[in-house]
Amino acid sequence: MKGFWSRAVTVFVVVALVVLLDQVTKTWAENALRRGPIDVLGPIKLELTFNSGFSFSLGRGHPLVITAAAVVIAIGVGAFALFTPSRLKRIAAALVVGGALGNLADRIFRHNHGAVIDFIRLPHWPVFNLADSAITVGVVLLVVAGVIDGRREPSQH
Repeated sequence: MKGFWSRAVTVFVVVALVVLLDQVTKTWAENALRRGPIDVLGPIKLELTFNSGFSFSLGRGHPLVITAAAVVIAIGVGAFALFTPSRLKRIAAALVVGGALGNLADRIFRHNHGAVIDFIRLPHWPVFNLADSAITVGVVLLVVAGVIDGRREPSQH
């Protein structure tokens, strides 16, 4: 049982940090970027936008479906995070859960008609936020961990 609580603390800390940093940066963006975009470096800008879709503006116009999907994903990936013995998979899954909850918090608690605050604009890429980044990094790490695990398993010949 001790191992479970250690895993649970790791998951909770990562999720809480992602949600906290995401909400702090969105609040900053909502206040600081109302007057217009800020040029950061070359073509990189900070620009306030509101996204009613999934990560990276996909699936706009279906807020109830998106909210329900975010809840299901957070619960499923969160359960996986609590029970996987792999530290890398646990942290990766917690990043996904934290990102999903950060965006879900926008939809539920901010008064933007169910939209999420996005503010990081890169060339040739949809505008995104820290929660989207956490989800993306978490998914990439889960894939990498899966590939690493696949290489460790003896072949079935």
